[in-house]
Amino acid sequence: MKKVLLGLLAFTLIFALSSCQQSQQDQSAQTAQQPVSEDVINTVLKRGKLLVGLEAGYMPFEMRDKEGNIIGFDVDMTTAMAKAMGVEVEYVNTNWDGIIPALMTRKFDIIASGMTVTQGRNLKINFANPYITVGQSILLNKKHEGKITSYEQLNNPRYTVASKLGTTGEQAVKRMIPRAKYLSYETEQEGSLEVINGRIDAFIYDLPFNAILASSKGKGRIVHLDTPFTFEPLGWAIRKGDPDFINWLNNFLYQVKNDGTYDEIYAKWFKDSSWLEKVQ
Repeated sequence: MKKVLLGLLAFTLIFALSSCQQSQQDQSAQTAQQPVSEDVINTVLKRGKLLVGLEAGYMPFEMRDKEGNIIGFDVDMTTAMAKAMGVEVEYVNTNWDGIIPALMTRKFDIIASGMTVTQGRNLKINFANPYITVGQSILLNKKHEGKITSYEQLNNPRYTVASKLGTTGEQAVKRMIPRAKYLSYETEQEGSLEVINGRIDAFIYDLPFNAILASSKGKGRIVHLDTPFTFEPLGWAIRKGDPDFINWLNNFLYQVKNDGTYDEIYAKWFKDSSWLEKVQ
């Protein structure tokens, strides 16, 4: 009987230890699945500087002037953002295809670079409320004027259609114009120049950039089909696990959209073209 009782006791202890270890493993797995909690606001305040990730090549959101300074709509908005925080701002110029990984590895605090809010991106990062809405439009080579009037007509293997690598323009072409021959370019300047020079039939990209290019470098050489065929809200992106930063950004956006700050910055970059002289 004593041996039986000792055996039962040993079994009970082994079972209890096993259950405890399993519980610890389950808790560790749950912790690993949860996003790491962050406090970017306090980090920024202690540092005295807001680090903003962008790619300086998307007119009029962010670009370089003749002196090499980064200017644009997003630059003015994040300058106002840093001022509201009482800190300086620094821009970290980053290639577009690596901008989300750079955010996630803490190279900067926020992406403010005309980024479209998509469900795919939202699985990896969080977005504040959209600050502007754009869509994809079409730059056509002059030879197609009057013959092609919508994106559906480009859905033919005889046409070569391009966009920028890793953008929603590229996604739109592959999803909505799948039969056309597709080319991808590293920059929007390269792709738009190809359509101006007649080496491709159409360039698909965000409406603001296309509108500016059509009225400047491409004037008389390309046709702009300026009715967007996609709906694309743009938002500031941050790492997951920081509800305080999202809250602050949304309240900042609400403030500037109602105190005249946003309207002043918008008019400067979207209603006035005098800034083009600084970048051409």
